[in-house]
Amino acid sequence: MKSEGSSYWAPDLKQRVAASVIALGIGTALMLLKFYIWRLTGSSAVLSDALESIINIVASAFALGSVLLAAAPPDEDHPYGHGKVEYFSAGFEGALIVLAAAGIFVAGIQRLLEPRGLPHLDLGLALLLAASLVNLLLGILLLRVGRRTDSLTLVADAKHVLTDVVTSVGVLLGLGLVAVTGWLWLDGLVACLVGAQILITGVRLVRQSLHGLMDSSDPQLLDRIARLLQENRRPHWIDVHRLRAWRAGSLVHIDLHLVLPDRFSLVQAHAEVKDLEGLLLAAFNGNASVLIHADPCGAGDCEICGESDCIHRRQERSATSLWSRQCLTQTMGDDR
Repeated sequence: MKSEGSSYWAPDLKQRVAASVIALGIGTALMLLKFYIWRLTGSSAVLSDALESIINIVASAFALGSVLLAAAPPDEDHPYGHGKVEYFSAGFEGALIVLAAAGIFVAGIQRLLEPRGLPHLDLGLALLLAASLVNLLLGILLLRVGRRTDSLTLVADAKHVLTDVVTSVGVLLGLGLVAVTGWLWLDGLVACLVGAQILITGVRLVRQSLHGLMDSSDPQLLDRIARLLQENRRPHWIDVHRLRAWRAGSLVHIDLHLVLPDRFSLVQAHAEVKDLEGLLLAAFNGNASVLIHADPCGAGDCEICGESDCIHRRQERSATSLWSRQCLTQTMGDDR
C-alpha cells in the first residue's frame, strides 16, 4: 500500500528559490568587491578569497537550477522524481572547491617564496571586513531556509558561504599581522592555509554527495522516524520491521513492514495502514513517499502483542519491543 504527498512541489519552494536568487546576487557583488580589494592591495591571500567567491557564484547558480529541477513532479522517465539532482549539485560544488584550492596553493606558494609589498592595506582590510559581515548574514539565512525546507542544496551552499566567512576572517587576521609586523611572507602563508581549509570543505561535500547518490543509510532520518513511531504506536500495531528511508532532495522515501493482528479484515488492515501513512506524511509536511507492507502476526508475536482482548493469543505478553532505529531496520528471518 503506497501513499505520496499531495504534490511533489514542496510548499516551501518559493523560499528556496528566493534564497537562491539572493545568494546569487549578493555573491556576485561580494566577488567583484574582493577582486577590487585584490587589485587595490595586490595580496595573494585576498586573491585566494576572491577565487573562492567565483566558486560561490557558480555554486549558487547551480543551486538555483537544481532547486527548481528537484521540485519538478515525477514523470515517465523519472518515476521517483528529480530530487537527487541536489546531490549532484552538492558534489559539483565540492569539486569546484577542490579546483579552487589548487589555484590558491599556486598563488600562495609563489607569494611565499617571493614576498611583495601590499599597498592600501588599511582600506583593503576595512572593505574585506564589511564583505565578511554581509557574507555571514547570507550564510545564516541560507542555512535557516535550507534546514527549514529540508534542502540539501541550500544547506551545502550555506556551509560553503560560512566557510568563505571563516576564510575571510583568516585573511583579515593574517593581513593584520602583516600590517603590524611587516612580514610580507605571511601573505603567501595565509593563502596556503586558506587553500587547505577550503580543500577540506570540498572533499566533505563530495563525500556527502556520493552518500546521497548511493542511498546510504541516514541515521538521523531513521532515528526521527523511529521516535515518531514509538511515540504514536497503537496496541494493534504489533511490530514494525524492515524500515528503510532515504532522501531525494526535499522528498523523503519511506518503506516498512507493519505487523497487524491476523484476525483483521482487509478493510481494517487498510485503515491502519492509511493512519500510519497519514502520520508519516504529516511529519514531513507532505513531502514524502510512503510504502507500507501489512503483515499478519505469527505465533512468535504474542509475547510482544498489546492486544489484550485477542481470542487467538497463544501465549501471554511477556515483553515490550522498543522501536529504536536498530530494531526497526532489522530484516526478519521469515517473509511472513
